[in-house]
Amino acid sequence: MNELTTATSKTWQQGYGPISHNNETIERVAALAASGLIEPEALYRILAAADRLTSAAMWTVVHMTYAHRVDLSGTPLPAEAFKSTPEGHTGGSLNMVPAFIGYLAANAITAKTRSWLMGQGHSVAAIEAVNALTGDVSPAQRGRYDRSEKGLSQLAADFYSYAIDADGNAAVPLGSHAGPNTAGAISEGGYLGFAEVQYVHAPLPGESLVAFLSDGAFEEQRGSDWTPRWWRAEDSGIAIPVMILNGRRIEERVQIAQQGGADWLADHLKLNGFDPFIIDGRDPAAFACAIIEAEKRLERFAADPARVYPAPIPYVIAETIKGFGFPGADTNAAHNLPLGGNPAQDEPARNAFNEAAQALFVPAAQIESAVGEIAVHREQGREPESRHALALRNPAAPSLPEPDWTIAGDPPDCAMHALDRWFVRVVDANPTLRPRVGNPDELRSNHMGATLDRLRHRVNTSEPGVADAIDGAVITALNEEAVAGAALANKGGINLIVSYEAFAMKMLGGVRQEIVFSRRQREAGQEPRWISVPLVVTSHTWENAKNEQSHQDPTIGEALLGEMSDTSRVLFPVDANSAVAALRSVYNGRGQVGCLIVSKRDMPHRFDAEDADRFVTDGGAHVQGETEGAELQIVAIGAYQLEEALKAAYRLRTHGRHVLVTAVSEPGRFRIPRDPIEAGFTASDETLAALFPANMPRLIVSHTRPEPMLGLLRRLDSGPRTTAARGYISRGGTLDVSGMLFANRCSWAHLVDAAVPLTGWSRDDLLAPAERAAVEGRGHPGDIAAFNI
Repeated sequence: MNELTTATSKTWQQGYGPISHNNETIERVAALAASGLIEPEALYRILAAADRLTSAAMWTVVHMTYAHRVDLSGTPLPAEAFKSTPEGHTGGSLNMVPAFIGYLAANAITAKTRSWLMGQGHSVAAIEAVNALTGDVSPAQRGRYDRSEKGLSQLAADFYSYAIDADGNAAVPLGSHAGPNTAGAISEGGYLGFAEVQYVHAPLPGESLVAFLSDGAFEEQRGSDWTPRWWRAEDSGIAIPVMILNGRRIEERVQIAQQGGADWLADHLKLNGFDPFIIDGRDPAAFACAIIEAEKRLERFAADPARVYPAPIPYVIAETIKGFGFPGADTNAAHNLPLGGNPAQDEPARNAFNEAAQALFVPAAQIESAVGEIAVHREQGREPESRHALALRNPAAPSLPEPDWTIAGDPPDCAMHALDRWFVRVVDANPTLRPRVGNPDELRSNHMGATLDRLRHRVNTSEPGVADAIDGAVITALNEEAVAGAALANKGGINLIVSYEAFAMKMLGGVRQEIVFSRRQREAGQEPRWISVPLVVTSHTWENAKNEQSHQDPTIGEALLGEMSDTSRVLFPVDANSAVAALRSVYNGRGQVGCLIVSKRDMPHRFDAEDADRFVTDGGAHVQGETEGAELQIVAIGAYQLEEALKAAYRLRTHGRHVLVTAVSEPGRFRIPRDPIEAGFTASDETLAALFPANMPRLIVSHTRPEPMLGLLRRLDSGPRTTAARGYISRGGTLDVSGMLFANRCSWAHLVDAAVPLTGWSRDDLLAPAERAAVEGRGHPGDIAAFNI
């Protein structure tokens, strides 16, 4: 090295504030300097800048927790500068600062903008502090947060300010977790464990992703152990997992720390196919070197024509202590408020804060110089980290072939078979859209055999005679969160999740996290552009009668109907055509999750092609009867519910009664909208009146529990005297379909019985004595004769 480089190297080796460099990191940096990747002088300048920017960002983080202003002169803050109620996930945020700046440094060293994902979204203060210092903020934050004293004071004041505007929205572009206004964020990270099962499926070929993970989440979601099982050079971008191993949860040490720490974890990861290495998690240079090294290792594997899977995925274990660089480090208190007292009222706490802040302080001129070394995007001709590839997902509109519609007169068909046939055609029509099918188990049993034969289970070693392959696109594991994550992460492709309805409940946390983040993007004016993801739930409550009640649960649809219906769609197709029309509708959308509740048994043809499309587009359709002169409307939500409604209508018609039968495909379209975005999705008053005439007695029979559906459809409800609802009432067991319908009072005879108090008709006129006895619980269920219409 020349004298200038040697001087710069020595400057870096001296560290800054709490940042120091151990011998192992020094050797790794020296090897990087000798690699020819970057001129050594520039490398050491970048790393010295990273030290100063790390210290400045840590200084900013602790001010965000405790103070409502900063002082860039470094003068100790007086009592009135502190918040009366401090708040923040301080320890985790302090640990994330060197990690995120190490990521920025790696990008500057290699002149490459990698994507990033942070699973521990509560550590957002680290990201926001770094973004404000570097100037890479979101549009909503631009002009509000910057590295001036005013901008950083505003950042500190806004953090946990709980400010709210007149419409009930957050009044500041800053939250407790990563959000749409966090520049570059693609996930809230509020539900630990989901980044762990998603990151490997996110980058497309040619892309690199650095996934920041937490040791606590390692215990939350063990599906992340399977990353080597899923990664393939042929269809995957580079995925670099980086665990922040600080050894603590909120109230105790993590299990990793109790079982042996970083060395134990490295051994565990090796057993699961990873290629782990341990670094100093307190040093941004260690992170920068590790990211570059991990990427090189995986690139070397991908370039080897003799490669054998599973790939040894490099895994960075960043060993640190929680809350490093501030009082209370490596204690439970570090999680939230590490000082143990409030500086606004407690002088010892205030003195401790000011002393620690002084140790972290970086003069404004040095911050400016450091940013000049790190934020060199324009000079290098690359995008800033806020505009990384995963943050800008906008795949081309999929080609959706015309379905092979069934026609009137065709024998009953299976809606799942129809979806299966059409999905394979969609995959074939879109070779540039990477497919992912999330499958907990039994894809063929759920009548998706053509999909399985076309895409195959992804395995490391193929088994003769089985529909599997090394490059399979069906991600199968008995872990609902892990397989749903494969589809939800593949935002550059086309996806499908298939599950038993009851077991889809295990996916709810991950699915809801996607829905909430996407909806908040819409609210912020950032329309998400990934192709909507369908969650098909089958083997559902009514047809899973052969199993016990654990397999009979409509909660997934009910829960998703609680979210905003423009982003969380729940659809109830009733036949093969309406099922395919529903799936096509989901793929025509962007940034939505569409839950399709689909029968896997053969069901009668009810809608032709045009009517099926209208049924899905409008959210409902009349199936039988005329609005003029109708004495009763039966509203059916679900395939089996429609069949029982038609049977009940047939019985009533034979007694001279005029009944209008209407099917609802998407109940969320008929709710009372809760904000302007949802109002743009829900049905107009005119559409509602055409489907649900006023002043007509109405009986709703739902796939779901009746109470939440009746509440959702308040616009249809004219009161208990003229509106009633039937549905799943949490009764079940090892029964057949007719037994489930009877047990839950949803058989055609129960519907006739429910119509009586709404209309004033006579039960004795409409039901035979044995049928009445059965409905009243005095007779035998077999006395309700089954019939087809």
